[in-house]
Amino acid sequence: SCRVGNLVFVSGQLPMKEGALSKGVIPSQVSVEEGAAAAKQAALNGLAVLAEAAGGLDKVRRIVRVGVFVCSDAGFTEQPKVANGASEFLQQVFGEAGRHARAAVGNIALPLGACVEVELLAEVA
Repeated sequence: SCRVGNLVFVSGQLPMKEGALSKGVIPSQVSVEEGAAAAKQAALNGLAVLAEAAGGLDKVRRIVRVGVFVCSDAGFTEQPKVANGASEFLQQVFGEAGRHARAAVGNIALPLGACVEVELLAEVA
């Protein structure tokens, strides 16, 4: 992460849980629903990084922007449905302060074969 004034930029986080990484291409190897769950996990991992940089989640004023990168099959155009997993989770955690600008982008490949990657930009106290 990188803090500039009251903004914290959290580098892209992968959907890692208990040492296991959600891998594959959406939708041929990973369903849209599984991809959304992976995006939620990556956002959760991003919140851990954000909390450390901000000195606690209680210091987060709002989520400003979320970037969701989706490892996609050619012709797949439902990246926003996958990204909703991260967006809806952040809104559940922060309420209105969790509403954000977003980009949902299809990619041919992601680091370590991950099915999604999520980056965050937050305003902190």
